[in-house]
Amino acid sequence: MSPIKLRHGAFLPPFHPMNENPSACIERDLELMQWLDRLGFDEAWIGEHHSAGWELISSPELFIAVAAERTKSIRFGTGVISLPYHNPLMTANRIIQLDHHTRGRIMFGAGPGLLASDALMLGIDPNTQRDRMAEALDVILRLFKGETVTEKTDWYTLVGARAHILPYTSPHPEVAVVSAVTPSGGRLAGKYDLSMICVAATNPFGYDALAANWKIANDIAAKNGRQMDASRLRLVGPMHIAETRAKAFENCKFGFEPYLNYLNNNQPRFIVPAGQDPAEWFVENKFGVIGTPDDAIALIERLYEKQGDFGVFLQQVHNWADFAETKRSYELYQRYVMPHFSGANRPRSESFDWCSDHREELTEKRTSAARAMFEKHEAEQKAAMTIRPPKGKEAW
Repeated sequence: MSPIKLRHGAFLPPFHPMNENPSACIERDLELMQWLDRLGFDEAWIGEHHSAGWELISSPELFIAVAAERTKSIRFGTGVISLPYHNPLMTANRIIQLDHHTRGRIMFGAGPGLLASDALMLGIDPNTQRDRMAEALDVILRLFKGETVTEKTDWYTLVGARAHILPYTSPHPEVAVVSAVTPSGGRLAGKYDLSMICVAATNPFGYDALAANWKIANDIAAKNGRQMDASRLRLVGPMHIAETRAKAFENCKFGFEPYLNYLNNNQPRFIVPAGQDPAEWFVENKFGVIGTPDDAIALIERLYEKQGDFGVFLQQVHNWADFAETKRSYELYQRYVMPHFSGANRPRSESFDWCSDHREELTEKRTSAARAMFEKHEAEQKAAMTIRPPKGKEAW
């Protein structure tokens, strides 16, 4: 058992097929945030995308502002803001404002931008995105600390720039960088002591890169006299669970194949061999889970074996099943997967087992106690009959 208490959350890109009402899709995403909040999930990360049709949220900050008003305790992160698309002063100010709106329930996730189609619409060369992310992140962290920044690059100019209010959270909200395949996320996490989100922990690219990128982060942190905190490492993986595997696969007929087609349309990655069922192939290759709570537990334990300690498992929100079955999947996860890793039922199991081990002794004591009560009652009845006065005469 890891010494780090595992936390649980969701990573919402989001994915929505193009034959559905987009307004209704966004509203269901908000309803899902409320559902996760009621179930006791710890956090949810919301993506930013501007093209390719499926991922509808262009401003995670706007979505989070609405979701925070509808929830009580779940924390929200930008998953992520694509820094090369925004002036760093504007990004810093929006996060600071959200930090105040949510009274500290905001986390700032930063990335270079995933979709090349987003960058091309903005006239940005995708080859520059990771360097621009690093430039912007450095400025934002300085603005969070109250510094004044004057800086000119080939894509932004700041003159005496500063945040006119400081974050609600001291010293600032938690900051996380994404890590998929390249080492850029690990390098920045190690340099600035940031959290890290491995968005592809179970797919064939991110799974193999996970250990290498975490090592890069630790090596760079060590050079700066620090140690990475594994409790701030988050691993993302897709799953859908039901009471039985057969039911889970049946549920996923609703949307799994369109989901896979979208991922491959953006960048061919999951090529299913001819004649194989896509969902079965996906599960056989351990890219995710379609199964039962036990299968979900097995996936997370496999990640422990691969990675060692980490702090949060984030379910990728994917809409493989219709909304009712999707909500049911998260409910089953809360009922059976969360307590497995928290150990919440360990005292109950120990108590049950102790009773089993001492069953004969407990049975004898219970029987003996009952027998003693009967004997006491009979003795009291006999005593009462002995001292009762003769009928028709008053007691002395």
